[in-house]
Amino acid sequence: MDDMQQVMTFVERLVEQDVGKAVKILEETPPKDSAAILARMAAKNVTVLVHRLQTTYAAALLEERDTESILAILTGLPPNQAASIVTHLSLATRERILPGISGKLADNIRELYTYPEGSVGRFMSTDYLTFYKHEEAGDVIEKIRAMASKKSMPASYTYVVDDDGILQGVLNMRDLMLARPEQTLAAVMIANVFTLHCFTDRSDAARDMAKRKYFAAPVVDTENRLLGVVKAEKMLAGLREDVSGDLLKMVGAGKDERTFSPLFFALKKRLLWLNVNLLTAFLAAGVVALFEDIIARITVLAIFLPVIAGQGGNAGAQSLAVVMRGLVMREIPRRRVAELIWKETRLGAVNGVVIGLITALIAWLLYGNPWFGLVIGLGMIINLVIAGFAGSSIPILMKRIGIDPAQSSSIILTTVTDVMGFFAFLGLAVLFQGYLA
Repeated sequence: MDDMQQVMTFVERLVEQDVGKAVKILEETPPKDSAAILARMAAKNVTVLVHRLQTTYAAALLEERDTESILAILTGLPPNQAASIVTHLSLATRERILPGISGKLADNIRELYTYPEGSVGRFMSTDYLTFYKHEEAGDVIEKIRAMASKKSMPASYTYVVDDDGILQGVLNMRDLMLARPEQTLAAVMIANVFTLHCFTDRSDAARDMAKRKYFAAPVVDTENRLLGVVKAEKMLAGLREDVSGDLLKMVGAGKDERTFSPLFFALKKRLLWLNVNLLTAFLAAGVVALFEDIIARITVLAIFLPVIAGQGGNAGAQSLAVVMRGLVMREIPRRRVAELIWKETRLGAVNGVVIGLITALIAWLLYGNPWFGLVIGLGMIINLVIAGFAGSSIPILMKRIGIDPAQSSSIILTTVTDVMGFFAFLGLAVLFQGYLA
């Protein structure tokens, strides 16, 4: 009997007497040798051992087995644990065994791969470390040392689960090292763990993790079964991508357009909205055309049209940016929508008074007519009030009627501020034309 056969026989006997010791021997043995030992053991004993092994290590040991053997072992495990092991197998091995999987196990595997777009489940990693709550501190420390020596220890928190994979707590390394060797992890772990449900929207997850200053958090299902770990860095990066996509859509570019996207791809994304913008520009031009006679008689009015348009557009864009961020970060509850619009409108009025006075003073000094200063000042106030109202209400209204609020909101906003700003300014000029000549 060779050495490998002797070890296999010894481990098989231990499985019936002390599974924990058998698992410890396997985990302290190089993966290649452990796989060879399992290859000679009965499938039922292998299933018992795999049930107690770390998920990543168990997957590594199953890689070299034949399809029928892997399927026999997996079907003997709890479906959620088996599904987790399958996700850790290589692509080639998964493709080899998936056709033979059905029932509850197939449903669980499908669930792991079909998380909703933008949910935490799409971004979680399965590279994490778990131990069972009944394991003793001394044995766990030895396992961690063994994994560290093999450079196979995940760079994340260490979690404690029960036999069904239900998350029980998180291990603080300091508490573990100070624990007595015979203490179980249930007595050492931190029981109250912050978790993220796998269907949680990643923007909500990013906000919660940033608030708590966690660099990683466990991801669980409805039954609090540990599914993976998600890093705050990945959540924030995903959120930045969403926000940048919204910014691109706000100006009529495609959210999936990049710096060096092909010419015709970029053209297809932008051209439609440029045509929409052209139509809205003609609306503003139409307003100016209504007042063609007075502009012809008092030509200085034309000089201030770009000032009115520019200030209105900028003020509206400020409100729009604040509201868009609030929508993305889910900071605007339905009951406070009116309060937000009223606040932005009042802010527009205050800004309008300040900017209007400055503009009025400049116009008076340049042209020596206080009435002209009054017209441009009042026009500026009206335009900035409209800008504050439009910038805050347009994205909320678009969302309310089921349209993406980021989709070219700035084009609609610019139209409103230009049309209303020109109408207010030139309309006031008509009212006061007797004093402007």
